[in-house]
Amino acid sequence: MNKPIDHAEASSEFIAASDHIEFHDRRLWDLRTKRDRATAAIPEWEELRTLASQIKEHTLTHLADYLEQFERQAQANGATVHWARDAAEHNQIVHDIMAARGAKSLVKSKSMLTDECEMRPFLEQRGIEVIETDLGERIQQLDDEPPSHIVVPAVHKLRTDVAEVFARTLGTDPNNSDVHYLAESQRRTTRPSFLSADAGMTGANFAIAETGAVVVCTNEGNADLSVHLPRLYIASIGIEKIIPRTEHLGVFVRMLSRSALGSPITQMTSHFRVPRPGTEMHIVLVDNGRADRLAMADFWYSLKCIRCGACMNTCPVYRRSGGLSYGATYSGPIGAIIDPTYNLRKYSTLPFASTLNGSCTNVCPVRINIHDQLYKWRQVIAERNALPFVKKQAMKMGGKLLASPRLYRIAVEAAGAGVEYLPRIMMYSRANAWGKQREVPAAPAMTFRQWWLKNRGKP
Repeated sequence: MNKPIDHAEASSEFIAASDHIEFHDRRLWDLRTKRDRATAAIPEWEELRTLASQIKEHTLTHLADYLEQFERQAQANGATVHWARDAAEHNQIVHDIMAARGAKSLVKSKSMLTDECEMRPFLEQRGIEVIETDLGERIQQLDDEPPSHIVVPAVHKLRTDVAEVFARTLGTDPNNSDVHYLAESQRRTTRPSFLSADAGMTGANFAIAETGAVVVCTNEGNADLSVHLPRLYIASIGIEKIIPRTEHLGVFVRMLSRSALGSPITQMTSHFRVPRPGTEMHIVLVDNGRADRLAMADFWYSLKCIRCGACMNTCPVYRRSGGLSYGATYSGPIGAIIDPTYNLRKYSTLPFASTLNGSCTNVCPVRINIHDQLYKWRQVIAERNALPFVKKQAMKMGGKLLASPRLYRIAVEAAGAGVEYLPRIMMYSRANAWGKQREVPAAPAMTFRQWWLKNRGKP
């Protein structure tokens, strides 16, 4: 359970599948470029980012007050509010609500929190059928895989992969990978579940303290069906999703879909507030480590995250290693700063799965200083002696090398000679991690220092 995730090793299988990695990289970069075009069309985009960050910061520094206000308003609306300290309590509360009403089936829209809490296997082990209704989440459920991306859970799959999964699980034509056929097949097999389900569930993109409303942003309409068809509705909400007032929602709605998909807005922005006559609405507010993170001077900023996935779409490491290689519900740059707060030993390699280029910070709609936090996690991990032995020794050697100009020059010249003269069998051995997936670049004819001495004289 606590064995450290080896991100580099876990990504090797994905990297080996060249058609998958090329598609994954291209698809996510396409989302990044669409995001750039969408944000460039709003002259006040940078001001919106600052305002969104300030709203989140204000809310988090007054979180207890806004949570209590939300509870009062939600109860006044007719909802029942539950509090869960951790994943175990969350899962037990959901089970108890359903068991008390004899509910045996649950249709749910996309929720990273329920994935984080591992709710689905918990309920299934107790005889409750759970059906994911988001297309990407359904694909992953049928393939018995966790989501690989916050927004597009099955982005690592080609459409031929989806055709194979649907043929195996839904009985569709394995040779038909047309996207319309596949989407219609999922819709056709899922719609009856909406009509027969005993309970429905959603997560929440935002929860408004002023009104007690649960706001869910979707493009497929499955959240609305999950809420309005069953007689029992359960909303599972992380405590950081609270915002103070309805007027603040306009800021985040303008930013969410543009940052995630490059589209102006999601197809549906649904406000669930009052249970319909004859139905029940239950809201579960979940901590699960968030209060502990809020107390971390360097890492509480990650609670501002609105789960848009923009940092993942731009990250060169994530795009070329796939989300499953992170071994956690949250992957990419945001996952690399969130996951260690849950289990530092298990996720100690993730902050190193970054080039620290800062692109993640540049695209974050709420101005989370992601690359700074990655660097700070590396410091924490080193201070707590949680670095693997090989990495620790390599860092020591690198430190000595960079601290000595003479040793550095010798090493650079030796490396250049090695690239030019060593046989390939020695260059591309297990000792050379660089050569596992790429050609080692040819050494330049001279180093910058050699060029400077030749052309400009002594420095």
